[in-house]
Amino acid sequence: MSLLPATARETILVVDDTPLVLSSVSLILKNAGFTVLSASSPEEAMQISVDFAGTIHLLLTDVMMPRMSGPDLAKKLVKERTGLKVMMMTGYTGGDLLVLNYGWQLITKPFVPTLLREKVDNVLYNPNRSQGTDHFDSRE
Repeated sequence: MSLLPATARETILVVDDTPLVLSSVSLILKNAGFTVLSASSPEEAMQISVDFAGTIHLLLTDVMMPRMSGPDLAKKLVKERTGLKVMMMTGYTGGDLLVLNYGWQLITKPFVPTLLREKVDNVLYNPNRSQGTDHFDSRE
């Protein structure tokens, strides 16, 4: 079920270090009417964020990547881009903690295109779904 059509051409920054996942997710979102910026690493995503003058509405990033995790990338970009919403994707179990600790939406790979679109719509358009502040307890 789609909450609203992607007529406003929202911009989504997709980050995944697996080329097939990156291209597939980007294509699904482009076909759904979104403007998509694709990055194959957190470093590339940060550079895209610096270079892109427009609004990035959603960061959709893999949780586990080399050199920097998706949550670490998200925390950096949220500080730089007010109003940036975050959604994580993972193939690992235990990702539910991200939702509890940060208020971020999570989708587990593999997923079908309709589920991806539904979750993205929920993050972008659901007025009752707020992204919380960082409640993560970093004590180890």
